[in-house]
Amino acid sequence: MSDRLQQLSEAGVSIWLDDLSRERIETGNLADLIKNDHVVGITTNPTIFANALAEGERYDDQVRSLAADGADVDRTVFELTTTDVRDACDIMRPVHDDTSGCDGRVSIEVSPALADDTAATVEEAKRLWAAVDRPNLYIKIPGTTAGIPAISEVLGEGISVNITLIFGLDRYAQVMDAYFTGLEKARAAGHDLAGIRSVASFFVSRVDTEVDKRLDALAGAPDALKGKAGIANARIAYQRFEEYFSGDRWEGLKAQGAHIQRPLWASTGVKNPAYPDTMYVDQLVVADTVNTMPEKTLRAVADHGEIEGDQVHPNYDDAAAVLADLAEAGIDYDDVIATLESEGVEKFVKSWGELADTVQDQLGKAAAK
Repeated sequence: MSDRLQQLSEAGVSIWLDDLSRERIETGNLADLIKNDHVVGITTNPTIFANALAEGERYDDQVRSLAADGADVDRTVFELTTTDVRDACDIMRPVHDDTSGCDGRVSIEVSPALADDTAATVEEAKRLWAAVDRPNLYIKIPGTTAGIPAISEVLGEGISVNITLIFGLDRYAQVMDAYFTGLEKARAAGHDLAGIRSVASFFVSRVDTEVDKRLDALAGAPDALKGKAGIANARIAYQRFEEYFSGDRWEGLKAQGAHIQRPLWASTGVKNPAYPDTMYVDQLVVADTVNTMPEKTLRAVADHGEIEGDQVHPNYDDAAAVLADLAEAGIDYDDVIATLESEGVEKFVKSWGELADTVQDQLGKAAAK
């Protein structure tokens, strides 16, 4: 058991793995990660499933069965992914029970193609929730303009939600407001608020990738600002989280059993090899958060992470100064965030297409046998 991962967990950071495959499930790897590496949750996305299906043979029997039943690509993707997530939920269930539902969660995403369609997102979320049929499931909904009302509607159905693709502070405020609205809808519909959970997935490394690229294009921009935006942005987001979950509206919901919507640090694998490979973990340690990381980052933290207590509260002023310095250097924050959100949806749609192509190929091979 890694001392560093234990320290991270004891600091109030829930360690989630940003990966899932049938191989992890069936070989006992996921159970080992829970037992030995403090992993208490799983996140998935279209890229993760596309990689798992392309690289593994453990899906072949189910694909052949679905092909024999005449399943099309959409149905096959749905059946394969919900099977993996259901099985992962079962493995995670003891963690869920031991933490009273806080952790032990597995996330599955609505199709990114629905990111601009509120009604379709709601229906897909309800369909996924019913198909997996596990209390420790999270439905991932993107925090887009159309996603915001969908979040409230889905929460209002008593469904736990992971809001993904959050990059900017203004959008994050809308996400937290949507959570409150969803809880109020759920309460009005007679749902037990204690049974509803949510996390808000705030992306980190992609912010640095975009800002650094823009700094390179600006004559005279200080190199000292590179690799600073993502962490500063996340630290200010946590400050907003504390402000939001302290007012009268929240206290009223809390009194009826509601839980806070924890910030989740996503995109925490370092994109620039010049940066320390654990920086998006080490520098965002603070209680009541989740850090979902690819296994490469998890292993790096276990090996040489520098877990030195709360790295957020003492650095609010520094974070604000970084964002101010970036603005002074000519970085348009709002344009950065708009670009990242648009590209984020496009990347997930592309990955979903690659997943569909992989499944189509496998269905074709199964039918030919």
